[in-house]
Amino acid sequence: MVSKLSQSALLAWYAETKRDLPWRHTSDGWKILLSEILLQQTQVSRGIGYWLKLVERFPTPQSMAEAEVDEVLLLWQGAGYYSRARRLHALARQVCLPSSEGGFDGVLPTASVQLLQLPGVGPYTASAVASIAYGEPVACVDGNIRRVMARQTKSVNPSVKEVDHWAEKHLFKPDAGDWNQAVMELGATVCTPKRPKCDDCPIASSCSGRHEATSYPEAKKVKRKRLDLMCELRYDSSGLPQLVQRGENGILAGLWGPRMAEHIEIESLEFIGEVKHVLSHRDIFVQVWLGHCQNGIDPETVALSSLDRKILALGTGN
Repeated sequence: MVSKLSQSALLAWYAETKRDLPWRHTSDGWKILLSEILLQQTQVSRGIGYWLKLVERFPTPQSMAEAEVDEVLLLWQGAGYYSRARRLHALARQVCLPSSEGGFDGVLPTASVQLLQLPGVGPYTASAVASIAYGEPVACVDGNIRRVMARQTKSVNPSVKEVDHWAEKHLFKPDAGDWNQAVMELGATVCTPKRPKCDDCPIASSCSGRHEATSYPEAKKVKRKRLDLMCELRYDSSGLPQLVQRGENGILAGLWGPRMAEHIEIESLEFIGEVKHVLSHRDIFVQVWLGHCQNGIDPETVALSSLDRKILALGTGN
């Protein structure tokens, strides 16, 4: 028979074993917001370096609002999902607008309902920042919390409403920030998707699904799509590539890179190979064709995606 989930046991475990992450040493809501947006789709180990660079260059919403979005993208390059960087820049600018124009007079709002009004901020991010930075007694739900909930309750495919209800029911309101982080930390380090460490779990006694943990929740089937593109890679006489800035739509919106399209005119160009790039739900295959141009651009001065860097590496033989 399972027992009631022990809040004290989980909080004590978190206090003793939590990872030493730099954003856990600040109560600054802006810096915590940066970490939450980064970690939406970037691994913690990689996210640390990006967070440190962003915090150094943009310590306040004002400092980012005064910068051009290209500079934010330049610091973000390699982290992937660049729409996050563009929305973060838009968020900073909205925060710095006067309240009469729908802004917050340069001060990041502290309540989750207000944070939800900002670009790129969904229910999870709003609740996480409000609870961790400002102590608002609100539960947050991410993939880690959903997995802990599914195993605790032996739920194969819990709905959003069911997970929200569980999170709110078990929320430790006197310290919602640490509680939310504790449950997420448990999911990230112990209650992992494929190899859960049930013997190390501080709340194993209340877990209905621990003896067949990997059955909960049911794994989602990801439908992968294939995208075939052609790339026109041109270099000038000094070895600098021709780069163009892409429009505001698409997966590489706002970034720089060689011309890419589903079809290009290949007359006078030389085929040099194909580059494969894997995203979470898409496989991109790019045929690369080499040619010449008059004036190139130093690739270190503009924001490039990791796909574009692969293409440039192919062109230089690196």
